[in-house]
Amino acid sequence: MAIEKTWAALATATMLFFHPSATPQALARESSAVVVMYHRFGETKIPSTNTTLEQLEAHIAELTGGGYAVRPISKIVAAIKAGETLPDRTVGIAIDDGFVSVHREAWPRFRKAGLPFTVFIATDYHDAPIRGYMTWDQIAELANDPLVEIGAHSASHAHMAEMAEDAIKADLTRSMKAFKDRLNLSPPIFAYPFGETSGKLRGIVERAGFVAAFGQHSGAFSRRDDAFYLPRFAFNETYGDIGRFRTAVRALALPIADVGIGDPMVTAPNPPPFTFSAVPTPKGMARINCYSSSEGKTTVLRPGPDRVELRFEKPFAKGRTRVNCTVPADKGRWYWFGYQFYVPN
Repeated sequence: MAIEKTWAALATATMLFFHPSATPQALARESSAVVVMYHRFGETKIPSTNTTLEQLEAHIAELTGGGYAVRPISKIVAAIKAGETLPDRTVGIAIDDGFVSVHREAWPRFRKAGLPFTVFIATDYHDAPIRGYMTWDQIAELANDPLVEIGAHSASHAHMAEMAEDAIKADLTRSMKAFKDRLNLSPPIFAYPFGETSGKLRGIVERAGFVAAFGQHSGAFSRRDDAFYLPRFAFNETYGDIGRFRTAVRALALPIADVGIGDPMVTAPNPPPFTFSAVPTPKGMARINCYSSSEGKTTVLRPGPDRVELRFEKPFAKGRTRVNCTVPADKGRWYWFGYQFYVPN
């Protein structure tokens, strides 16, 4: 597969779980899942990536008492790919970077609650190790727990979307060698550092042998979504209250089709195109609202009953811009489709 393929071509080829011949009735029964994402726990000096222990315990109480099916992320992906029916409110738990507070604070609490989770490790940070990160011995302890799976998060935790092809491949090779040497395993799933990707990076990650890859944009996902750019709801001290958590873990995947969205790494045009259909059309579709982190509420055009086109008023600034579209569903829940763009430096 040529690296130069456009993002649109890649998305068409891998939009991924969607089967164009499926009936509307079958599409309405598609499995939907949510993944929540954390970094640190009880490290209050770094609130932007920290979840307080009180917030974590409230989240665990919700997951253990609210009728959720918490499953390992790789098993959620495998079930959706296979067309299996997942329980309503299926949730995966992700933790990025491998800070020592995962071992000290999160692991004992998740283990006591019987909740599986995935830790995405950026391997270079653990070879020294850098202060505040787990040692390889601590990561091995986690890996030996049946409730814990290990995911890949690159070697360098660099802005990989901006890296040259050879540098990306070298980084992934170094990362996978570290997992093999230290843990004798090969993680099946990948998380992009900072949630940033591009058509080029996405293709390299897929060809490296991973079965799925995750960003850091909000939303639920189904077999409609690209397996190599799946969403995760990120939590920290500011965005970690139980109300937001309940809204996230009860979200449903918007049944997207005919997606016309530019490469996640924006060069030209900027702002990029953003169109999609929702089939079958949710009954609340007339009340769709979309927001971007760059300009707030975004103009939504409806060229057809199931068709959506967003109009951004100005170019995206350098760095990350997130877009979220929500449609009301039954019982106070929301269909949620999110996306993250990246303008390189």
